[in-house]
Amino acid sequence: MSAGTSGGRDIQTDEDGLIRLQKLLAQSGVASRRRCEELMLEGSVEVDGEVVTRLGTKVDPRTAVIRVEGRRLPPVSAHVYLALNKPRGVVSTMSDPEGRKTLQDLVEDRPERLFHVGRLDTDTSGLILLTNDGDFAQRMAHPSYEVDKTYVAEVEGEVFRRTIKALLEGVTLEDGPVTVKKAKVVESFREKSIVELVIHEGRNRIVRRLLDSVGHPVRRLTRTAIGPVQLAGIPSGGMRELTIDELGALLDSASL
Repeated sequence: MSAGTSGGRDIQTDEDGLIRLQKLLAQSGVASRRRCEELMLEGSVEVDGEVVTRLGTKVDPRTAVIRVEGRRLPPVSAHVYLALNKPRGVVSTMSDPEGRKTLQDLVEDRPERLFHVGRLDTDTSGLILLTNDGDFAQRMAHPSYEVDKTYVAEVEGEVFRRTIKALLEGVTLEDGPVTVKKAKVVESFREKSIVELVIHEGRNRIVRRLLDSVGHPVRRLTRTAIGPVQLAGIPSGGMRELTIDELGALLDSASL
């Protein structure tokens, strides 16, 4: 009996839908079967908040909240979780009445009905998450679940240390204050600079408005990371499935 897949896992369960914990860990790629047993005996494995050391303990891989050395192991499910590199000019919707190119055009060979997690401006490129897990999509897009989002911007003019300091101290826009978690200058010249920012928020055009407010209009903008998920290695218009570690960290961030 198969419990479905998640992060490339195809887990075989008993007729009652349960599986021995060390077998689940091994089939999920945590470590070898023997090493998984050692991790349990060492007290490094938790199920639903309780340390489990008894070998042979059975769990439901679809519902159990499992942690190995503190790291979350996502539940087994039929859902998919994708990281996509959105090119500039693509609209962050699954359909567009104006006939512009959308995310759906990039994933039309996928069988699932996918939701996008949040949005990117049409003229912004970079990382966006797609899933057929509606609860995950809603939670991840909600402002109360503060997931770091990293952006790299090419801006007009030379950016000085005092500007970075002003960003980190907080900037108030017309729709309220913005908290910048991290900010640094990657390169700086008289005509243009490259700036990296980490923020939690997803308000409309927030990064562009933020940098414009400190005197540096954005020329090009790319989102390079969402939490632990990195854009690096994904070609423009391409995608990949989230790793088990990435998905586990995001599920924790979204309290799922």
